[in-house]
Amino acid sequence: MAGGSENIILQKTFSFAVRIVKLNWFLIEKKKEFVLAKQVLRSGTSIGANAEEAIASRSRKEFIAKFGVVYSEAKETKYWLRLLKETELIDEKMFLSLLDDCEEIIKIVFKIIESSK
Repeated sequence: MAGGSENIILQKTFSFAVRIVKLNWFLIEKKKEFVLAKQVLRSGTSIGANAEEAIASRSRKEFIAKFGVVYSEAKETKYWLRLLKETELIDEKMFLSLLDDCEEIIKIVFKIIESSK
């Protein structure tokens, strides 16, 4: 089921996961925030893990369903990023940079799902 845009999404979701791991470290080490750090780590890194699983799907139905999970996790991560910004745990610059990456992933995943139906 792998194609061009799926390879791009694997690259982008992996890079995003690396940034999320670094964000998690920042939140724990610098802000002493553990609960929200764990939440954004879980959802932010599962985006790429689920994309990897989706690429390995054995059927179109499974492929679409797994990318549905990717989409949901990305939307959840966007929520946590907004919450981190509004609670002033991350600054505007960090927020906008992470948000841009997250929204780009959401748009690509949406296109993958729609073009696979």
